[in-house]
Amino acid sequence: MGLKSFLFSKIFVKNLALAAALAVGMIMILLIWLNFYTRHGQARPVPSFYGLTLKETAKLASKNKLKFDVIDSVYTTVVPSGCVAEQNPPPGFKVKKRRRILLTINAYNPEMVGVPNLVGLPQRQAIAMIQSAGLEIGQLRYIPDLSVDFVIKQLHNGKEIANGDSIQKGSVIDLVLGKGLSNQRTAVPNLMGLKLDAAKNRILGSSLNLGANIYDNSIASAEDTLKAFVFKQNPEYKETSTLQLGSIIYLWLTVDSTKLPVDLTLVVTPDTLKTKVKNREAPNKIR
Repeated sequence: MGLKSFLFSKIFVKNLALAAALAVGMIMILLIWLNFYTRHGQARPVPSFYGLTLKETAKLASKNKLKFDVIDSVYTTVVPSGCVAEQNPPPGFKVKKRRRILLTINAYNPEMVGVPNLVGLPQRQAIAMIQSAGLEIGQLRYIPDLSVDFVIKQLHNGKEIANGDSIQKGSVIDLVLGKGLSNQRTAVPNLMGLKLDAAKNRILGSSLNLGANIYDNSIASAEDTLKAFVFKQNPEYKETSTLQLGSIIYLWLTVDSTKLPVDLTLVVTPDTLKTKVKNREAPNKIR
């Protein structure tokens, strides 16, 4: 039998059709298996594990058909000891069933740090050293002295604390600073549209103190508090307004941009919320 006759024979055509059918069948089975194995289209949002104990975390992970691993521990005052402080992927990120969520828990034993020597330093340098040491800046207290805005004492829980003493990481350090021998005053900073940390830094940079910070009813979760920005301050910002050194400023925060004055435009990105001020703010000066 010649090649041409073989190619057009019933046996060859039948076997060729059978092979093609088997190939198509195997491809379909492979696609179905891959679809089942990868769970295509079955992604679900990751729940928030922040602040949960490991027992509560295991229960929530099981309910959402997820797995988790504790990969690290940190010390923070934001959540109780032994509770989840960080997670990856973050809440709301869509993953498939049985995906592992990586968690960092709050350590049971607080980390201790040495107190830096702040006496004699200018206010801004002292604040930078406090923050770099893992401590928090508290109140600025001003007393009559020849120096202006230089540290005279450093306090912890109302008591003077010496250089090298060990205290819990995240503890609050208050500073006693000189205000000169006359009634020094400083300009009221414009805090509208700023997040809390940025507003606090600007307040401290103006030799003032942050009083109460009040969240409005638009704040529904811990994540909202991180996104909140100032929509009201007392005393209000005016170009000619001044305060005595160490005075207190109160803040009101929201996530509702309609509460901002009309001369502010918010620019929102996934990672940050910035404020563009149309009328440029004059720099703060001690008067």
